[in-house]
Amino acid sequence: MASYTLDINNQKYPVEVEEGTSLLWVIREHLGLTGTKYGCGIAQCGACTIHVDGNPMKACVLPVNNFANGEKITTIEGLSENGDHPVQKAWIEAQAPQCGYCHSGQIMQAVNLLENNPNPSREEIKEHMNGNLCRCGTYLRIIKAIELAAQNK
Repeated sequence: MASYTLDINNQKYPVEVEEGTSLLWVIREHLGLTGTKYGCGIAQCGACTIHVDGNPMKACVLPVNNFANGEKITTIEGLSENGDHPVQKAWIEAQAPQCGYCHSGQIMQAVNLLENNPNPSREEIKEHMNGNLCRCGTYLRIIKAIELAAQNK
């Protein structure tokens, strides 16, 4: 076992895991932050999207040992204490989720979009969200939620 200290949601977490353990498994199984979901395990669906130093990344394929050097990791739990981040509020207003499984990853991707482009066009939203899949097909509600969040920022 190797020891790492991770900076997740502005809190330091010491963990002891095998080198190469997926960051997703550390976040979920060792730290109990279960908002980040496992979908495919090959970085194709986006359910495991987190932010590393402000950039969206797919946690399922990231080895933990690459993220113990002070990188700032943010999970869905780190967006707000009460679920009142503007994107989370817009998600509720637009009734974006159906089953909800993919939505923590969708929200993390949307937050990154709006941080870098506060007033995206519909095409820019589609392009940025392209790597996040929704099995229920609520894409139009997801787009609506992002547009609402952009208006309300």
